[in-house]
Amino acid sequence: MAQKTKTPSKIKRILIANRGEIAVRVIRTCREMGIETVAVYSTADKDNLHVRLADQAVCIGPPPSSQSYLVRNNLVMAALNTGCEAVHPGLGFLSENAGFAALVREKGLIFIGPEAKAIELLGDKVRARTTAEKFGLPITPGTKDAVNNDKSAIEAAQALGFPVIIKAAAGGGGKGMRIVRNSEALAENLAIASREAESNFADGRVFIERYLENPRHVELQILADGEGKVSILGERDCSVQKNHQKLVEESPSPGVNDEMRKRMAAGATSLFRDLKYSGAGTIEFLVDGNDFYFMEVNARVQVEHPVTEFVTGVDIIRQQILACTGAGMEIPDGMIPLKGWAVECRINAFTPGKITHLEVPGGPGVRFDSFLYTGCMVPPNYDSMIAKLIVYGDNRDRALAKMSRALGELKVEGIKTNIKHQHMIINHKGFRSGDFGTAYYGTIEKELENVR
Repeated sequence: MAQKTKTPSKIKRILIANRGEIAVRVIRTCREMGIETVAVYSTADKDNLHVRLADQAVCIGPPPSSQSYLVRNNLVMAALNTGCEAVHPGLGFLSENAGFAALVREKGLIFIGPEAKAIELLGDKVRARTTAEKFGLPITPGTKDAVNNDKSAIEAAQALGFPVIIKAAAGGGGKGMRIVRNSEALAENLAIASREAESNFADGRVFIERYLENPRHVELQILADGEGKVSILGERDCSVQKNHQKLVEESPSPGVNDEMRKRMAAGATSLFRDLKYSGAGTIEFLVDGNDFYFMEVNARVQVEHPVTEFVTGVDIIRQQILACTGAGMEIPDGMIPLKGWAVECRINAFTPGKITHLEVPGGPGVRFDSFLYTGCMVPPNYDSMIAKLIVYGDNRDRALAKMSRALGELKVEGIKTNIKHQHMIINHKGFRSGDFGTAYYGTIEKELENVR
């Protein structure tokens, strides 16, 4: 796609308030845009690739994220002390924390994301459901407010009907989510979900929805400029999940047709335009046959954004920075056409440790986003995802053939990973058929146990 070149106004240096592969990803786009970067790191990440690639790096605390990557004041002071004009929150951690966005702006810095009010509304999954319903988006039945005690949780679950799912009111990424099938298990799972939410997002609130057994998980990628321009970059299918953690993503979705895509986009456009949303965002749906239900909005860039970049030709991080720094996006309003097919496999570590050998696949249409290098340490303190392997093909069959080949070439030694598991999933007849939902992984889990 031909893009008109623009330059962000008044931005010479950005602090990246994150770690790992997303920090590396942002650094690379910033360098192409002529923007200097400042990395932050905990003592566990002192030799991380993002620290090596950035123009400057600042230690912000010990390994626990609650004492480093989640400490708002430390991040803002690091930005101010290094002369940054803006802060990019990445994903996870404080990326959907309205208080952090407000603090960044209060100190005279630009936040690479939506306004704090929009984050507060959309980052709060309970309020977001109410807002989505106002714009005509169907929602799954659930509690109108967060539940804060066992009694109200049991009453809500019984009214909704089991099974139900407990979800974190803030954050995402499968953290703070528990499926509950009877009243007896509710209290324990409520406490576990709340603790996970507090640990990952500094917000322990949870709510309850009716659980759909085997829907597709489909999300629309949005880019908006805060002035009414909303670009829809197609959908991604994220239905291959283990314990609500996405494993494989693809675009477009095998289960979405043009008519459904247009209906999803119409509601999403109205919602984001009304909010004067700026930057990257994702609106997620559960798809059941020809019906779809609003699930949540992620007011940030997503892990799986590279599949969309392949099928649209748009650098999402670049457009996010342009949208939030006053330069304006380089892409048109409305639906961006999709071309070809892209697939992403998340590479997860089963164990921490030192990478003793790394071989990365290549060839046309193959991309590897990671913080790994031979000799680096994978710490035990953070998310298990260590890399993303993304491929592009003219159609789904060719993309999957390319992914199978690329996974076969990928070598990560010194720790145990899920590479072989991903290879089996990509080649499994159930996945190849394109006819599956979020329960799919459970149907092949025993087969995967035998993969070594």
